[in-house]
Amino acid sequence: MQAVCSSWTHWIMSLILFAFVVRVRDGLPLSASTDFEHNRELQERKQQLRTISKALARFPDRGTVKGQELNIYFVCTEGVSYLTVCHCSLPVAKAFCFLEDLRWEFTACFSSAVVALAARPYPFLEFDSTIQKLKQQYNQSGGPALEVTLAEVQEDLRIHPPQVIKLEEVELTNGAANGYMEQGPGSGHNVRLKPVTAPGILSLVLNIMCASLNLIRGIHLIEYTFQDDFEGIWNVVTFLLAFVCCVFQCHLYLFHSSLKKLKSFTLLSVIVLCNLYLLGMRNLWQLMFHVSVASLSTVLILTRKLQDRSSDCGV
Repeated sequence: MQAVCSSWTHWIMSLILFAFVVRVRDGLPLSASTDFEHNRELQERKQQLRTISKALARFPDRGTVKGQELNIYFVCTEGVSYLTVCHCSLPVAKAFCFLEDLRWEFTACFSSAVVALAARPYPFLEFDSTIQKLKQQYNQSGGPALEVTLAEVQEDLRIHPPQVIKLEEVELTNGAANGYMEQGPGSGHNVRLKPVTAPGILSLVLNIMCASLNLIRGIHLIEYTFQDDFEGIWNVVTFLLAFVCCVFQCHLYLFHSSLKKLKSFTLLSVIVLCNLYLLGMRNLWQLMFHVSVASLSTVLILTRKLQDRSSDCGV
């Protein structure tokens, strides 16, 4: 009981709870503070840091995400972002002063070239201890030792206040970039398409083959059409239209899209009509092959279900 109370008291007194360093261009985690807290909101904020880190390239250089008891602050500079989770009672200026100190410490240890060449998550584990010392300094003393630095940060925040970012917008933007979407209003759950199956891979390969055949035939006919037979221009248009439809079928299978059923049936109908129009230039077996591939793709597009988005792992 005493240990639990001690842990809870320690959490209450710790105004800076977590710090995270990531590469802006791809959200690669570079270093993070060691954390043993099991507070529910802190774990949620850490998961949200992961979401934010994947969308940093679309954000301003400085921002804030507010929570119930814990806020997220971040600063991006020279291709690296420094993020922290702090208790809401910590003044904003001190949070950004901590991030500024963290930036100075990191840039003193690692050059931009080294950061750019990092290929695996958390390549700078040795920097974790530096983050821990800086956290401890702020949590024990209540802020930086140099009040001039704090005053400068306060003035800078007054002139250029950080942008307050709504986490819902972050999750929606980041989800769209990764094939995620949001269910209907009121559901409150993020979902994604289920993984591509073996039949799906087969249909993609066959669809790409059909698209290639259509494109090759269309380009091949262009030369003869403009030289000898201008009436054959509609054959060229039909081949190229079938090519475009095949490409869109591949896209519709791989990525979520609204009105999926309407789009998939429209593409199938256009492909069937194109092949019927080209019946004089294709035999029955070729026509059946193209229509069968389009039909298979349509079935797989419609049967590829949505999957509940699993919770991200803690950073």
